Amino acid sequence: MKINSAEFISSIYDLRTLPKTVLSEFVFVGRSNVGKSSLINKICHKKNLAKIGSVPGKTRQLNYFLINEKFYLVDLPGYGYAKIPEQIRAGWRKLVEEYISERQNVNMVFVLIDARHEPTYLDELMVSWLEYYEISYAMVLTKSDKISKNKMEKQIYRASKIVNNDDLCRDFIPFSIITGEGKSEVLALIYEALANPRNKEPEV
Repeated sequence: MKINSAEFISSIYDLRTLPKTVLSEFVFVGRSNVGKSSLINKICHKKNLAKIGSVPGKTRQLNYFLINEKFYLVDLPGYGYAKIPEQIRAGWRKLVEEYISERQNVNMVFVLIDARHEPTYLDELMVSWLEYYEISYAMVLTKSDKISKNKMEKQIYRASKIVNNDDLCRDFIPFSIITGEGKSEVLALIYEALANPRNKEPEV
């Protein structure tokens, strides 16, 4: 699949203001500073489409991007940044959980994990939660250019250990914004998923 157009639509702080649409939404989630915005910019061929925060944990909203006028990419707030007050973290968590569990337009979720580190407890919780709601997802191991292929194989194995439902986990994708590794795989999954949306009536 080729992305011909990509534009920022809106930032959502309140789920009551979500776009009224029937278009599929592909969601990117992961720890703060894992590279969600960089990944979106890379696959869309735009350097500044998704703003990369200078301070980890600063993003507190859902950012919507319209792609090819046919579907959305949604960048969710990062989780796990220790310096953010618990009250704020709880608010982000509520926003993210309610969005993913209730938003019928969500087609697929990309769970980003830093390839240099093992999956965290929060990553495991996210995967378990997606499986509980029977939402298809793929695990993307970012910054793949920073480790060897042998180390990557070990990291993929470690990531696979937090998966309990192989039918819902679509793939493990090494990704690098430097080399472009994984870009075609992410786009291929989106293309495939567009033909097979979740078995629920979309919101209107």
